[in-house]
Amino acid sequence: MTSPLKIWLDRDGKLLRLRLDRPKANIVDGPMIAGLETALSEHAGNRNIAAVLLDASGPHFSFGASVEEHLPDVCAGMLQSLHSLIKTMLQYPVPLLVAIKGQCLGGGLEVAAAGQLLFAAPDAGLGQPEMMLGVFAPAASCLLPERMGQSRAEDLLYSGRSLTGEQARASGLVDIVADDPEAAALEYFDNHLAGKSASSLRFAVKAARAAYVARVVARLDEVEKLYLEELMSTRDAVEGLEAFIAKRPAKWENR
Repeated sequence: MTSPLKIWLDRDGKLLRLRLDRPKANIVDGPMIAGLETALSEHAGNRNIAAVLLDASGPHFSFGASVEEHLPDVCAGMLQSLHSLIKTMLQYPVPLLVAIKGQCLGGGLEVAAAGQLLFAAPDAGLGQPEMMLGVFAPAASCLLPERMGQSRAEDLLYSGRSLTGEQARASGLVDIVADDPEAAALEYFDNHLAGKSASSLRFAVKAARAAYVARVVARLDEVEKLYLEELMSTRDAVEGLEAFIAKRPAKWENR
């Protein structure tokens, strides 16, 4: 099986490049999560790296997590591994830049939102459609309020709708909009990070993010428990997932 991820060092070894590489969907499933976790962990101690750039092959960043891996008998392992990755990203010692084009949905947006600076194409589509399936987005429930503010985050989390790149910038979800988000992220690195001491950047990241990371990590554990122990014991959550997989309308019973 080919790797779902491309990994290389760029900019004279100062920029770690990670690319989701199973177009067009770039599904965030078990192998993709494991690949990202391993790559980040293996390079965390490289003192020459000043930043990470995460992007994706093909026309879309990611259609989201694997719906099949959300079913009751397997969702605990999937959710725990995804949240471990989110925590690794939040606690990463150097800035993590994310370049988004096309659709960036569900678990794909949760992974992207764990980065520090988000670059998106104007016509990108960013959203959390989990409620369409009768479930909620655990990591996004913790990450989006921090990035966008409470009311704007709740809009996306409840409605399941998507924002364009331009709308996402106006809401605070995205930092920079550019026709070529990868090129914009590389330009940002070249102009603002490449010339800095990689050692000093690590202290700056730790100082700036410590309180934020502590809040999100604590909430993530609470929300994961809510999802696994309460939501997944309801009839409608399972119905919504099974209906999506079977390509039929869900029949809600509100229980």
